[in-house]
Amino acid sequence: MAPVPEVAATDGRPRPDEDGEGRLARIALWFTAFTERWLPDAFGFVLVGTFLIVALGLGTGVPLVGTPSDPAATGGFGLVDAWGKGFWSLIQFTLQMAMIIIGGYAVAVSPPVARVIERLARVPRSPRAAIAFTAAISMITAYLNWAFSLIFTAILAREIARILRGVDYRAVGAMAFLGLGTVWAQGLSGSAALQVASAGSSPKAVQDVIKAGRGSGLIPLSETIFRWQGIVATLVVFVIAVAVAWFITPTGAAVKSAADLGVELKPLTRNDNADSGQRRPGDWLEHSPLFSVLLTLFGLWYLVRYFQHAQGGALNALDLNTINMILILLALLLHWRPSNLVASVRDAAPAASGVLLQFPLYGGIFGMIAYTGLSKSIAGWLVGLTNGYLYPAVIGLYSCVLGIFVPSGGSKWVIEAPYVLDAANQLRVNQGWMVVVYDLGEASANLLQPFWMLPTLAILGLKARHIMGYTFVMFLVCFPVVLVLVTVLGHTLPFP
Repeated sequence: MAPVPEVAATDGRPRPDEDGEGRLARIALWFTAFTERWLPDAFGFVLVGTFLIVALGLGTGVPLVGTPSDPAATGGFGLVDAWGKGFWSLIQFTLQMAMIIIGGYAVAVSPPVARVIERLARVPRSPRAAIAFTAAISMITAYLNWAFSLIFTAILAREIARILRGVDYRAVGAMAFLGLGTVWAQGLSGSAALQVASAGSSPKAVQDVIKAGRGSGLIPLSETIFRWQGIVATLVVFVIAVAVAWFITPTGAAVKSAADLGVELKPLTRNDNADSGQRRPGDWLEHSPLFSVLLTLFGLWYLVRYFQHAQGGALNALDLNTINMILILLALLLHWRPSNLVASVRDAAPAASGVLLQFPLYGGIFGMIAYTGLSKSIAGWLVGLTNGYLYPAVIGLYSCVLGIFVPSGGSKWVIEAPYVLDAANQLRVNQGWMVVVYDLGEASANLLQPFWMLPTLAILGLKARHIMGYTFVMFLVCFPVVLVLVTVLGHTLPFP
C-alpha cells in the first residue's frame, strides 16, 4: 500500500492549502474558539436545560407542583412532579444506548472490522478530503442505521487522524457525528416513519388522528422516507453538508491535532498473545473459540425465527434491542476468543459513563415537556401563526426547537404527532410529508445540543465544546435549506 502523504511544513506545523483559509473555515474556527472558551461540558447543557424548561413552564402558567387525581394520567402534573415522573422514563433507553456504545466499540475494534476501518482511513489523501470523506461516511451509515453510525464513524475519524497528519481533530470529530444531525431520521432506522407505518408501534391516539385525515390509521413508508420528494430533500442536504465539510476544514496554524488536545491515538489492531501461559482448564475455556461459535449460532437461530414471525416486516422489527443482540453476537464471533471480547468490552465501558449519568436528567426534562402540557402550549402558538403554505416550515422549526430539550426522536414524535397531524388535517397538508418535515427538523436539533454526541465524544476523547463550533456552522447552512425544501416540495403533494 502506498504511503499516506503528510501535510507538514519545515517548522512542524501543518501547511495551509494554496487557496488559504476560506470564509466558512474562518467562521467555524471563530465559533470553535468561542465554544472552547465559553461552552460547558455536555453535563452542563443538561443542567442549564433543566432550569430553562422550569422557567419556561412557570412563564406559561404551569404550576411548580401538582399531581392529577387519576394515577394513570399523562398530563396535569406540576413541574417538580413531572420532572420526577420523567426522571427514569428513559432508563430502558439509557441501557440500550450504553450497550450500543459497548457493543459497537467491541465490533469496531475486532480484527476483521478494524482492518476495514484502517483501509477506509487511508482513502482520503489530504486533510480537506479527510473531513469531507468522514462527513459522507457518517451520513451514509446514519441513513442505514443511526446507532451503527455513531460508533463506526467515530472510530474511523480516530484512525484518519492517527495516520494522516494535518487533520484537525475537532473538525473530523464533528463530521463523524454529522449523520445524526442531518439524514438519520429520513433513513431506514427513522423512528417516526417506522412508527406510523406499524400498528404495533404507533399509539392509538396517533392512529386516530391519521385515520381522520386519510381513512386509514397508518402511513406506509412509501409515503414518507421513500417518497421521491423526501429522497430529493435528503440528497440535497447530503450534498450541501459534504460541500460545507470541505470548506470548513481548517488549515495552517489553526489546526489542532489529537495530541494538541491531549488525546492519545492507538492503532486499532493489536497483537494478541492470549494463548500464552494457559495452564488450567478454565484458561482453555476463555481462549477457545468453541463456545463463541456455539453461542453465535444459537443467537442466530433465534434472530431468524424472530424476523420470520415479526409483524409489519423485518424492517419494523429491527429495534434497539435487536440491534444490540446482533452487535454482541457479532462481536463475539469476530473476536473469536471470549477473552478478547472481554478485553474489548472492558476498554469500551468508560465510554458509556456520560450516557449513564446524563440520560436520566434528560428524562426529567422530557417529563416537564410531556406531562405538564407545555409542548401543546408551544405548538398552539406556532400553529395559530401559520397557514397551509408555511405550516411545514413552522413545524420544522418547532420540531428543531423542541428537539433541543427532548432529544429523542421516537419519544418526541409521540408528543408531537397528535396535534401536528391534527393541524395538518385542518390545514389540508399531506400527513406523510409532515412526518418527513418532523424527521428533517428533529435531526437538525442534534447539531445544537450534545445529547446524541455523547457516544461519539466518548470514543473520540473530546468534549462537546471541541466540536460544536463546527456543528453550529453546519446548522447555519443546512437548516435554512431544510426549511426551504419542506416548503417548496410540500406543495407538490396532494392531501391527504
